[in-house]
Amino acid sequence: MTRIALVALIALGGCSFVPPYTRPTAPVPAAFPAGPAYPASTEPLPSVSYRDIFRDARLQAIIEQALANNRDLRIAAANVASARAQYRIQRAEQLPLVNSNNTVAITDPGTGRTNNGGSPVTGGQRTNYSLSLGVTSFEIDLFGRLAALSQAEQARYFATEAGAHATRLALVGDIAAAWLQYAADSSLFTIAEQTRTNAQRSVTLTKARVDGGIAPRTDLAQAQLTLATAESDLAEQTTAVAQDINALELLVGARVDPALLPLSIEEAQPTVAALPAGLDSGVLLRRPDVVQAEYQLRAANAEIGAARAALFPRLSLTAFAGLASNGLSQLFTTRAFNYSATPAISYPVFAGGRSKAGLAQARAQFDAAVATYEKAIQTAFREVADALARRGTITDQLAAQERQAAAAADSYRLSDARYRGGIDTFLATLVTQRNLYQAQRSLVATRLTEAANKVTLYRTLGGDALLDAERDGPRPVARPQ
Repeated sequence: MTRIALVALIALGGCSFVPPYTRPTAPVPAAFPAGPAYPASTEPLPSVSYRDIFRDARLQAIIEQALANNRDLRIAAANVASARAQYRIQRAEQLPLVNSNNTVAITDPGTGRTNNGGSPVTGGQRTNYSLSLGVTSFEIDLFGRLAALSQAEQARYFATEAGAHATRLALVGDIAAAWLQYAADSSLFTIAEQTRTNAQRSVTLTKARVDGGIAPRTDLAQAQLTLATAESDLAEQTTAVAQDINALELLVGARVDPALLPLSIEEAQPTVAALPAGLDSGVLLRRPDVVQAEYQLRAANAEIGAARAALFPRLSLTAFAGLASNGLSQLFTTRAFNYSATPAISYPVFAGGRSKAGLAQARAQFDAAVATYEKAIQTAFREVADALARRGTITDQLAAQERQAAAAADSYRLSDARYRGGIDTFLATLVTQRNLYQAQRSLVATRLTEAANKVTLYRTLGGDALLDAERDGPRPVARPQ
């Protein structure tokens, strides 16, 4: 009868108190914003890799180098391995721990002393042999407490894995942005260098005119002021370029071959392709950080099941089976076999409400996880909407900046020719030169913004770090009560 009851109790081990769960409704509109600031697009977001977006072979080589050397990725990989091991540890709690105990005891009848594991000696000594296997305090998971804890650790493992994908996505985006920043600063360096050369030519010409008595000394002072400004900007851009390399090498985790660096933003900008954003905001659910938040929500849901199961009694089993004989030839006979099994049920009569408080805590943590998940979606929606607003207007702005720079260059050439011909004052030339300088710098900044916006869309839409949140089957249901 005892055996039948024990078997029946073990059969109940499939019971689970983990609440049903469904993914919370996304607290954002079903579509991204539309209007004058946003691009018109009906294309769905494709499955892409960073190679589809960052098409320059040099940038691809730097990204590959970073994926192999970046320390943040190594930390993320170690965290994933740790989370996987923790899940395996928790899952092992559902299995019995079997210990083996094997002895050979030699007893002297005269003194009663026993030599365990020693060699038998003559004189009437008695030798006892024993082989045994034992299970100590194995918890039979009647109400699914251990299974719920295992499910929670599995969800945390998947969350950590999604976090590693988020780290990888951020790294690729940061490297592309740093590479483009280097390109922009290289262009600004070239502009400052060209401006210094022109300013130096103006100083030489103006000094000759002052010495010849056909120009006032104020013209020379203005020319020298422009030269000093250009020299200051050149020194600043020299620093910026060096710092860009340092930032890029930190991201890569190794030295970067100078041959892999772009010469200018004009060269680098066209190599970054646009990512069609589409209209459906459901693409946000595949962002790694959103997937990570949902797996953390699943873990909190499973913790509620474990807390519920803790309200019920726990059944543990201590079992022993072994062979014992004073003769080695009789050790493996039926008469030498013996066993015992002792089930035990424990239930706290009084714990000061600890178990109920644990359940209340698990529910509160679930509510916090829901809010965290919803905020992750809202943040993702805002980031994409901002990037789309920039995408919808940057083309017009860039075209206007190009026209402005072309007009400023033409104005400077005409003004400089009129000054050299003695028609205009140097002040007019100085003004057009400064306008050209500012227009060129603004054009570089706008080109950088246009290319960086594509990087931002790649990053905010999930890029190629695509995780399917449905990969482990149908979604377990709303907030548990």
